[in-house]
Amino acid sequence: MEAALDLMRKWVMSIVAVLVVLVLWSGSVGAAPQVPCYFIFGDSLVDNGNNNQLQSLARADYLPYGIDFPNGPSGRFCNGKTTVDAIAELLGFDDYMPPYASASDEDILRGVNYASAAAGIREETGQQLGGRISFRGQVQNYQNTVSQFVNILGTEDQAANYLSKCIYSIGLGSNDYLNNYFMPQFYSSSRQYTTDEYADVLLQDYTEQLQTLYNYGARKMVLFGVGQIGCSPNELAQNSPDGSTCVETINVANQIFNSKLKSLVDQLNNQLPDARFIYINSYGIFQDIISNPTVYGFSNTNSGCCGVGRNNGQITCLPLQTPCSNRREYLFWDAFHPTEAGNVVVAQRAYNSDSIDDAYPINIRRLAQI
Repeated sequence: MEAALDLMRKWVMSIVAVLVVLVLWSGSVGAAPQVPCYFIFGDSLVDNGNNNQLQSLARADYLPYGIDFPNGPSGRFCNGKTTVDAIAELLGFDDYMPPYASASDEDILRGVNYASAAAGIREETGQQLGGRISFRGQVQNYQNTVSQFVNILGTEDQAANYLSKCIYSIGLGSNDYLNNYFMPQFYSSSRQYTTDEYADVLLQDYTEQLQTLYNYGARKMVLFGVGQIGCSPNELAQNSPDGSTCVETINVANQIFNSKLKSLVDQLNNQLPDARFIYINSYGIFQDIISNPTVYGFSNTNSGCCGVGRNNGQITCLPLQTPCSNRREYLFWDAFHPTEAGNVVVAQRAYNSDSIDDAYPINIRRLAQI
């Protein structure tokens, strides 16, 4: 009898030990992501390596790019994380979305990054820089991914159900101004259209691609407005009288586009069944940072941490160039792109802000819960 009781005690103790291990293990693994997958469309603000194999001047697969990123240079136009990297973390993913150029079947179930530096809404945008994947091309790559989803999950209905729960991040338009409309030596668009007409033309093409995404399963779409391009170190270096006053003609054009994009969110939410579109006011968030830099820990909002010339704004970072050491205090990493610190501020406000001035009509966190 005593032997039987002893055996029972040992058995109970072993079960308890296993349960303790399981509890500790589950606690270390962390919670599941808030959505099954995250798809990203955009330009150099969020490209994470799709341009690395292209014949293009728009590449960032060399130091000092990636100097603060865990694996070094990856193709990100930043010292560290991009806005969508930070959002992926906030959504609970334990890794960043892979670039389409190298995504495998196993990868795609958690999402893919299709973004391409120098890309625009218009096909010709950025062509002076060489190879890039336009918004239309990125959407076509997504359509290929959906075909893979159907093969993996078994049926179109299963794929559609899965994709309907995912978040889609879309941020294009910057290059349509920077590397098209305000570059008359290469493009005729500014002679063809007023700024108001040009915004309409862009939004017409933009809407067509959003409709295709919807037709291929996208339901929760986050549309990022264009930032204050007229306040970038590049524009300050070339067109600001004092190197700190933002270039108003460019910012006004950007605001016209953003206003129409925000209206498009209302329109699409009313027109497309089950769709949830939200608008992120990147312009307003940057305006707030530039107006109140110390609140966010910035001491410099008008120069690149690396680059060449006035404001470090004439050219992007040169290969192996030594960047500034106080990168956390700089809003801009190079002539055009924010530092990781700047990107994290935008991501946090896009994800968490309850102000419709930042995220309209709801934020990304609430979108994920729907």
